[in-house]
Amino acid sequence: MDRLFCKGYTWGWCARKGEFQSEKGISSMERLISDGLDWICITVNAYQETYASTRIFPIFQFTQSDEDVIFAIKKAKSLGVKVCLKPVVNCLDRAWRARINFPPEETDYWETWFKSYTAFMTYYAEIAEKTGCEMLCTGCEMAGMDMQTQRCLKLISEVRKLYSGIIMHNINHGDEMRFPWLGAVDVVGISAYYPVSTPDDCSREKMLSMWNARKPLLKKTHEYYGRPIMFAEIGVRNEHGCTQYPWDFHHRPEVALDEQEQADFYDTAMETFWDEPWFSGFFWWDWKAVLPPPEKAHQNRDFGIYMKKAESVLKKWYTK
Repeated sequence: MDRLFCKGYTWGWCARKGEFQSEKGISSMERLISDGLDWICITVNAYQETYASTRIFPIFQFTQSDEDVIFAIKKAKSLGVKVCLKPVVNCLDRAWRARINFPPEETDYWETWFKSYTAFMTYYAEIAEKTGCEMLCTGCEMAGMDMQTQRCLKLISEVRKLYSGIIMHNINHGDEMRFPWLGAVDVVGISAYYPVSTPDDCSREKMLSMWNARKPLLKKTHEYYGRPIMFAEIGVRNEHGCTQYPWDFHHRPEVALDEQEQADFYDTAMETFWDEPWFSGFFWWDWKAVLPPPEKAHQNRDFGIYMKKAESVLKKWYTK
């Protein structure tokens, strides 16, 4: 089989209902794909009340409608790219979804939660199948869930009954070999928010050195699961020092903007992993369904790279 390699980006995270189908949403997707993508990861959000709740549900003003999701998939395909559909659960108490967990002995809680999560995931598996999505992500940074080996295997089995494409599961960096059941999926995705600089050195050379130091672990992860590795999430904001803590989404208005550091993060990650045969590409994080006004793009401190130096770097790699 030919090597899977995704020149991808994540699009539409936490978009409001209707934004996927709006003129701004269409323009946003078209601009992103013009940067040379051959894959796009489309997100859809559901919720649970707290990290200890057992019921997953949509919120009508926040969860993208089925019409939104199907429209976005069809639009992406009309622009010539493949689609990964990524349904994600968030907690309304603002807890990170990796904290969704119950004590091992609380089997009733786990059974109730997995019943709800399986219903959620199979619902979107059916949409992914009907719309011809080439990939489906079955979980994102769900360490508590991922420790439940037998229940996770059952989840993947239920998804495969409905969906015939590539199944990718997204774990967090630091969890590379914690979950032996991941051999049951087709691609092991990692949220690759690895620190690649130090307080006294955020040079491009330092980043290359630190990325290369990650290679042995990631190759070993590939060998452990027998599956290709991809960076299902990767990105950084455009503030000075951001590459010391790429995962951090908190804005620091007192810190200087630094588009070059963000651009170097992109460039060095792609230079390091592009030609590795066990590596399956990138879904960079994240491009909004509604972009900031052009005159404000350079002051935007989010992960997005619209009109920033990193967008040129992305296009250089994705169109070469």
